[in-house]
Amino acid sequence: MQTIYMDHAATTPVHPEVRSTYIEAMDKVFGNPSSIHQYGRLARKWIDDARKEIALSLQAEPNEIIFTSGGTEADNIAIFGTANAMKEKGNHIITTTIEHHAVLHACQELEKTGFQVTYLPVNEDGVIAVEQVKDALTENTILVTIMYGNNEVGSIQPIQEIGELLKGHQAIFHTDAVQAYGIAPLDVQELQVDLLSASAHKLNGPKGIGFLYQRKGITTHPLLFGGEQERKRRAGTENVPAIAAFAKAVHIAQVDMENNQKTYERYKQLIQAVFTEEGIQFELNAQRAHRLPHIFNISFPGTDIESLLVNMDMAGIAVSSGSACTAGSLEPSHVLSAMYGNKSSKLRNSVRFSFGLGLDEDMVRRAATTTATIVKRLVK
Repeated sequence: MQTIYMDHAATTPVHPEVRSTYIEAMDKVFGNPSSIHQYGRLARKWIDDARKEIALSLQAEPNEIIFTSGGTEADNIAIFGTANAMKEKGNHIITTTIEHHAVLHACQELEKTGFQVTYLPVNEDGVIAVEQVKDALTENTILVTIMYGNNEVGSIQPIQEIGELLKGHQAIFHTDAVQAYGIAPLDVQELQVDLLSASAHKLNGPKGIGFLYQRKGITTHPLLFGGEQERKRRAGTENVPAIAAFAKAVHIAQVDMENNQKTYERYKQLIQAVFTEEGIQFELNAQRAHRLPHIFNISFPGTDIESLLVNMDMAGIAVSSGSACTAGSLEPSHVLSAMYGNKSSKLRNSVRFSFGLGLDEDMVRRAATTTATIVKRLVK
């Protein structure tokens, strides 16, 4: 049985060229980048070149890129680091109800220590309005952290407009762009964000490496203490092979971005056409929102998510019910709950298809046809 992987929003296969770069770095560059001898200088050059490549993808400066162990650490540095750096100026934070748990749980932890957090509700398309941020702002607001594109339904927030709103306010503006980076064009100057998180494994890079963009002049308190790596902002010897591989993945993603976006839109149209031809009932979640092109969240009325996922997996189709961090528990999606309410049937019948490297139209069509067959069998 040929399996079809359609859960690229959870993680992605490593691109062959990225794998080659990783292996080359492991073979050739074992020096400590902090050492002053030639082995250390060679390692430092690989990191510097990677930092330039990644900064260019965001229209940032190389020294504004902090390498981390992934998106979760980047989010935590942004949130805890900013809260601790700004606590003398206020204790209020603004976020949304549909953030990744790396943001939500960090904010909840800060509430335990006296910080006040406003969780902005979203509409049925998973989007907030700029006016909600404006109304929530106070003179004590020190951080606004709002994701660029949602990892479950793909809805894109009005980040640029929020950045414009925050001009002149003391609040630091952070966006979790883990799901969007490498998929959608991101320019930190246009978005007017101060902090931006990203992770390599979402764009065909290795796991365990990410970065936080930190605008020049912005201060965050470090979470780790030890060496003076990353300009004293993130201690620990740099993972040179992973950093080099990340930069290679970024380069490929930038080159292929426009073509990939068109391809993913074709996949969406193809899936809908097959479902319509097969005569099954389905509804698109966040249908009216501007969405990330690779995420397609669909509700199948009359089905149950646990049976759907098990049957699809047995048929060789890998999809998800939402965030990979909680998928194992099959808990109702906090994103769909925020969009439709805790009693909505969509919490128990929605599937996330997400596209990426290795798929083609024939595979997508076969996956859609098989899904339709399973839905017909399971509808109550």
